[in-house]
Amino acid sequence: MLRVNEIFHSIQGESSHAGWPCVFVRLSGCNLRCAYCDTLYAHEEGQDMTLDQILSRVRRYRCSLVEVTGGEPLIQKDTPLLIERLLKSGYKVLLETNGSQDISRVPSSCIRIVDFKCPSSGHCEANDFENIPRLERHDEVKFVIGNREDYEYARELTTRIETVEKQVTVLFSAVFNGLKWEQLARWVLEDGLRVRLNVQLHKVIWDPHLRGV
Repeated sequence: MLRVNEIFHSIQGESSHAGWPCVFVRLSGCNLRCAYCDTLYAHEEGQDMTLDQILSRVRRYRCSLVEVTGGEPLIQKDTPLLIERLLKSGYKVLLETNGSQDISRVPSSCIRIVDFKCPSSGHCEANDFENIPRLERHDEVKFVIGNREDYEYARELTTRIETVEKQVTVLFSAVFNGLKWEQLARWVLEDGLRVRLNVQLHKVIWDPHLRGV
């Protein structure tokens, strides 16, 4: 049983899978309250659903890519079971997690997108850096950057990840309506970083405050 905020079919807006049709399973609840959070409604709202009910809803969309997100999906104990069921059903599965939870609980064939928190989030102390050696090559690390301090924090962690030689994709995203994309791009180019700018495509296509997209 899982508490589910919403299930919807949209265009993947972030990560290296941006642009692909995707079914999103947004789970309820979060252990953090980031300053720039754009899914506050997922902290409390939701309904209890069985794994079979969730899978039935996902199948309706006839889409092979599924993202399990939140909130923070890994604070619910049955989330790894949901991911396992989705994988066994033939779906390509992405998990977006806030970096505070142990990703080794999730099947390694799932693509785990670890959103390590920068200082402006108010929660960088919650990062579990033991997740770095748990990463697989197909996993991704994301940083949401609001200012120069965040950028330098993310740059240092990127170097640490590269030292482990994981060769994972590292995503740099600007806080929406905060740091200018041009500024973030300039910093990345000046420092010659091997990172990917992570524009929130769904907020370009649709109203940025619209739910279910």
